[in-house]
Amino acid sequence: MPAVRGRRLAALLLLAPALPGWACGGADSSASGMRGRDGSTAVERPLEPVVLPDLAQISDSVREQIESRWRPVDSLQAAGRAPAASAAETYGALGMVLMAAELPGAAVPAFRNAQALAPAEVRWPYYLAHLHRDAGALDEAADRFEAALRLQPDDMAVLVWLGDVRLAQGDAEAAEPLFARALQLYPDSLSARFGLARVALMREEFEPAARGLEEILELEPAATAAHYPLGQAYLRLGEPERAQEHLRQREAADIRPADPLMAALDRLLESAQAYETRGIEALNREDWDGAVAAFRRGLEMDPDDAELRHRLGTALYLRGDRGTARTELEQAAADAPELPQAHYSLGVLLQEEGRHREAAERFAAALRARSSYTEARLRLADSLRRSNDPEGALAQYRQASLVNPNLVEAAFGEAMALVVLRRWAAARARLEQALEAYPDDAGVAHALARLLASAPDGRVRDGARALAMADRLASRGRNLDLGETMAMALAEVGAFDRAAALQRDLIAGAARAGLAGVSGRLQENLRRYERGEACRTPWPDGAVP
Repeated sequence: MPAVRGRRLAALLLLAPALPGWACGGADSSASGMRGRDGSTAVERPLEPVVLPDLAQISDSVREQIESRWRPVDSLQAAGRAPAASAAETYGALGMVLMAAELPGAAVPAFRNAQALAPAEVRWPYYLAHLHRDAGALDEAADRFEAALRLQPDDMAVLVWLGDVRLAQGDAEAAEPLFARALQLYPDSLSARFGLARVALMREEFEPAARGLEEILELEPAATAAHYPLGQAYLRLGEPERAQEHLRQREAADIRPADPLMAALDRLLESAQAYETRGIEALNREDWDGAVAAFRRGLEMDPDDAELRHRLGTALYLRGDRGTARTELEQAAADAPELPQAHYSLGVLLQEEGRHREAAERFAAALRARSSYTEARLRLADSLRRSNDPEGALAQYRQASLVNPNLVEAAFGEAMALVVLRRWAAARARLEQALEAYPDDAGVAHALARLLASAPDGRVRDGARALAMADRLASRGRNLDLGETMAMALAEVGAFDRAAALQRDLIAGAARAGLAGVSGRLQENLRRYERGEACRTPWPDGAVP
């Protein structure tokens, strides 16, 4: 299944371009107060005008909520003067619903008016800070977070977000005490730890950066945002193998602080989009039931939202309800044939059931919708290879490698397609290229060792090298497949007694594990070794990985 991402998720250091017309404007409008007849504070000069944007493309439920909060603001603007406290709440409430609906251009002046009228209320500068940050206006975002911090000096979310903005400005010295204070107040905060690790990385203190990021992944393996900076740290420490291990797991995610104010914003709207956000949050918590319930509620509000239906299918699949998942995914693909992820997910289901021809059709449909969909291209190649079209698979693996030369999966798949085509020398060459690029990849090393041990082409075999490689792999951990390769290599160098003894151990282990399906293959090779013959079949038909 494709990775789950919310519409609000963005990498911490990748900020969107500024929105024209507001993000980089001048100083905020402020309102000095004068006493009205009722003793309340009134505005001496006009506040910023708030103009309702075009709501034609907004869902009915969200439009109704926006309009209900717009009407009192419209009345305030028509009257010109109002008691400060109620006016601040009125403007702020409108700003919140506009921000939740992702209409920042109108939300900004509403929040500015609310802050001017109620300068002691933390919500308004805090929400403004997030809007400026999302727009890439870092100086304005920092100013607003600073204002919020003055109001709530020990607020963990404010500390972390301000530290994040300072890092994005390239100011590690200003960011470090903010993250340190957050961690002092909340020792379990992963977001504060993540901030301190990135501070160390920016200062080129690579060892402490790596330690901090490793600690985050130990505490929370799902904190995938830590992988990419950890890979960068290992690269700078001269450890390319460990670096690649983490760089390959790069994902557009972040590690956010607990944030009650933003959570309140996300819960504000009764809309399909709001339920989608809640469903995504449930998926990230691995709460499959909660995700299914949220996505179903969203579809009740917008039954034609194919993307939301695809998310429901994903959640059902993760919950183990494959039949219902298939129904929802098929409906999503039928409703939106241009939606590549729906075809991709259906292809994954079919592939797992061994229905590779049908799966290939779905992956091809995903690629027609999005030609750059690398995961779909790799899956297509795998299904073509397993449905007796190795030439077609070879073309797809090579296309994937052309687009991204660093894809070890494409290199491995290409080598296995060459094995199916019995192009042994080409397969060995491709595996050696992949191993040179990824020397720590056990899958590539194991495949090469088996080819060296048992390829039918004598020019390809190298029993001594195969045995040495198998020994190195065994030092990391043993399994049945590696044991088979070790026995093949022993037989290739003429150690038939040792090969046969090892093969008998493998047969006994397979019997204990209930792996009756591999017993025949193991017995056949045992008979070869007992006759003093080496194996010349690296993988039986249908068993090429």
